Amino acid sequence: MATAGLVGGYCLLGQALAQGSAPAATPEASGVGAPVAWGLGLQPAAGPVKEAIHDFNTLVLWIIVAITIFVMGLLGYVMWKFRESANPKASRTSHNTTIEIAWTVIPVLILVVIAIPSFRLIYYEDRARDADLTINVQGRQWYWHYAYPDHGNLAFDSRPIPEEDLKPGQPRNLAVDEPLVIPVGKTVRVLTTGQDVIHSFFVPSLGVQKYTIPGRTLETWFRADHAGTFYGQCNQICGTNHWFMPIQVHAVPEAEFTAWVEQAKKKYAQADGAAPAVAQAAPAAAAPAAQQIAALPR
Repeated sequence: MATAGLVGGYCLLGQALAQGSAPAATPEASGVGAPVAWGLGLQPAAGPVKEAIHDFNTLVLWIIVAITIFVMGLLGYVMWKFRESANPKASRTSHNTTIEIAWTVIPVLILVVIAIPSFRLIYYEDRARDADLTINVQGRQWYWHYAYPDHGNLAFDSRPIPEEDLKPGQPRNLAVDEPLVIPVGKTVRVLTTGQDVIHSFFVPSLGVQKYTIPGRTLETWFRADHAGTFYGQCNQICGTNHWFMPIQVHAVPEAEFTAWVEQAKKKYAQADGAAPAVAQAAPAAAAPAAQQIAALPR
């Protein structure tokens, strides 16, 4: 039964890879990636990284289902076969070599089946291949700092909107004053670092999660396959009120993104035409992407 479960899990994974993700659920269909009341399972995928996570989650789920059914069936059989009324005199048999080998080898094989796609997924998430743009993310208590080194080091802070200032449609503890804007269909390299303590840049619907550690630069990537607004939060216990570090990613068509960049450069520029002070003060995370990537350990 366990073997059948493993085969079924692989078949299901193959179908998922061949057919892609299922049609989006209600929040994703409206272009929003956010938690929903009484929601079960993972948030609908908005990009390839999250789709790969969904596939791996499905594989592990079916393996767990197969193991659970097998163990429950085995327990039921033992309770029926070796009940006191059927076996008034208990057996003293021990050290069954075949069973001992089986319950050692089979779990090892199951772990190998899980480990191989797990390592592939970790490697897939690790580095961007042929990224279209780079965004530097710095975690600061209690807000985020974003920089676009490919667009003149455009940089700004993103802070949560107080509950009393929320507008209709803005989710509590998730909406921010300045969202992270990205173009649809473009591979976005994310370089993270921290200013004070360890934070975590986490957007579930895009499948991106990376620590922001002071003194270190880490890399990951994501891509939004359709326009929409996708929410996340710092999920690292980084101090008091750490949950007030929401993330709002706004994916827009490329033309709209280009227009936003031009407007943002003017919005954050100083009166004398110099680069924004916040951009000048940005740490090593705002250095050219090529230099940072070259310095990363291989």
